[in-house]
Amino acid sequence: MTDAPIRLLLADDHPVVRAGLRAVLETEPGLTVVAEAATAEEAVARAAGGDVDVVLMDLQFGAGMGGAEATARITARPDAPRVLIVTTYDSDADTLPAIEAGATGYLLKDAPPEELAAAVRTAAAGRTTLAPAVAERLMNRLRTPGTALTPRETEVLALVAQGLSNQAVGERLHLTGGTVKSHLARVYAKLGVDSRTSAVAAATALGILRR
Repeated sequence: MTDAPIRLLLADDHPVVRAGLRAVLETEPGLTVVAEAATAEEAVARAAGGDVDVVLMDLQFGAGMGGAEATARITARPDAPRVLIVTTYDSDADTLPAIEAGATGYLLKDAPPEELAAAVRTAAAGRTTLAPAVAERLMNRLRTPGTALTPRETEVLALVAQGLSNQAVGERLHLTGGTVKSHLARVYAKLGVDSRTSAVAAATALGILRR
């Protein structure tokens, strides 16, 4: 008796990327693509069908829900499929929310085909695969926790980098202006800077924020 194939859902808003993933994965023994989704909302709905073992999830879907939120919704259900993030982004602002949301693994789109197939099998078995750049930064965060920004501090700084005022950041994250200010004060202290512009520049250079 042969093992049942690992059933995959490809969630990415670019048809070319989905076609590329399908081409790579369908040639692998024991892997079968059962569905594709072009939006995060579609991925959440399709993943609930009960016939998917691993979701390959992008992080950015243009307008609407993002990949991290979709991951949280998928993994919150009982008997949920595993979620493997496959993206071009490796900044802390991207990786931390996705991992906190329950992603089993995190790969970059430039990973070689055999690495992608191995990561899918690892995820299906409930084990973690992290892209080397992501793993290295997570290790550094653990080694130097005093200087690592918390997920909330990273979130605040990412919105500041988009040009939002403290008040606008507070409204977006449901925080008071004073709370936003104290988050930023801790960010400045950790990064050794004294302004919003310097904080964004330093965090980008350190890979905390996306370039």
